[in-house]
Amino acid sequence: MHITVEQTLEMPNAVLFVRKVEAALEAEQKKRQHFYEIVEENKKMEFINGEIIFHSPVRLQHNSATKLLCKLLDTFVIKHNLGFVGIEKIMISLTRNDYEPDICFFGSDKAKNFTSKQAQFPAPDFIVEVLSDSTEKNDRQTKFQDYAAHGVTEYWIVDADKKVVEQYFLQDEQYELLLKAKDGEIESVVLADFKIPIRAIFDETENLKALANLISE
Repeated sequence: MHITVEQTLEMPNAVLFVRKVEAALEAEQKKRQHFYEIVEENKKMEFINGEIIFHSPVRLQHNSATKLLCKLLDTFVIKHNLGFVGIEKIMISLTRNDYEPDICFFGSDKAKNFTSKQAQFPAPDFIVEVLSDSTEKNDRQTKFQDYAAHGVTEYWIVDADKKVVEQYFLQDEQYELLLKAKDGEIESVVLADFKIPIRAIFDETENLKALANLISE
């Protein structure tokens, strides 16, 4: 159940309710500081709604889809000098939570301010999450809401098992589904002219063809 600002203001005990929320969030920040102290470069860890999440090693198909898509995105972004593409261990710190998306893209306006030793980053412009059994709920619910709330313009959810991609675009602070498909092409909104065959995310031969096209264009 989600309580809106309007619903809160209709509550006669609104002030008491908000004070309880503030106290809970203040206590949560202590856990978040502890998270920052124990997070390790070689382990995928996230801080989500007050909980420290340790991620299990991913399956081969998850790793393959992440790697193949990142290769295409990174090549396109580098060729056209559009910003920075991060993979898996880039921590984005939002107002409450800290995530390590599978793939994220920052446009030049943000990326130009990054430093070589930077370990925490703002909300990206574009995020890709590749589903796994342990992350699907967060990818589709908590992250889905949080990414939208913090202005992540484009969000792709990749199902490596079913070889399906869902493409969402931020409209009026909510994500609208633009595409859900396993065949044909997908074209980014944030990265204009980045268009690839969906199969190139899941098939190495198709990926090489798509990569060659991106380089030659």
